[in-house]
Amino acid sequence: MFGRLMPTEGKFFDLFNQHAELCVKGAKEMLGLMTNFDDLENRVHAIESIEKQADKITYTTVDLLHKTFITPIDRDDIHKLITKMDDILDMMEDAAQTVSLYDLHAVTPEAKRLAELVLACCEKVKEAVALLSNMDNARDIVGICEEIDRLESDADHVMRAAMSKLFRDEPDVRNLIKMKAIYEILETVTDRCEDVANIIEGIIVENA
Repeated sequence: MFGRLMPTEGKFFDLFNQHAELCVKGAKEMLGLMTNFDDLENRVHAIESIEKQADKITYTTVDLLHKTFITPIDRDDIHKLITKMDDILDMMEDAAQTVSLYDLHAVTPEAKRLAELVLACCEKVKEAVALLSNMDNARDIVGICEEIDRLESDADHVMRAAMSKLFRDEPDVRNLIKMKAIYEILETVTDRCEDVANIIEGIIVENA
């Protein structure tokens, strides 16, 4: 009863929403990068800039966590959620820098499809996070998390098919190595989105 009367800090949800918005923004830049290489340097720079903005939000969230006596959800869940959300953009930055490092000038349709699935996953993460401040949304949130799981599974299938085609048809070993790395990183972004979905589902179980 005493805990119910203590002030709580609701700003955490605002920070989650800000971070999720950056994930979507980064994913849009990533899809643009995988669609058109004419503006490669600016795309890579944009993703790096978005990742740095997200880092600041993560730092602010952790700092606020240390200063807040009563939190709206479990302290460990807050830390895990913002950290795993930050991993999404870390992997996007890794993908962008790998494209630049490998001096790629074109990618396969499969890489573009993986980037589309990355964007779809990030949009769903944003939807789930936006509903998290109200546990009356529990059923809707769980449904969105299940959609993220399905999208991650789709990305896994796309990557497997792409790898098979790459090793079967690509005669240039250097290009094979480059595209294999890109496929793996993009698929890992969807894995990180699934990690976030799993944490959100755990929060729902504990609080709904």
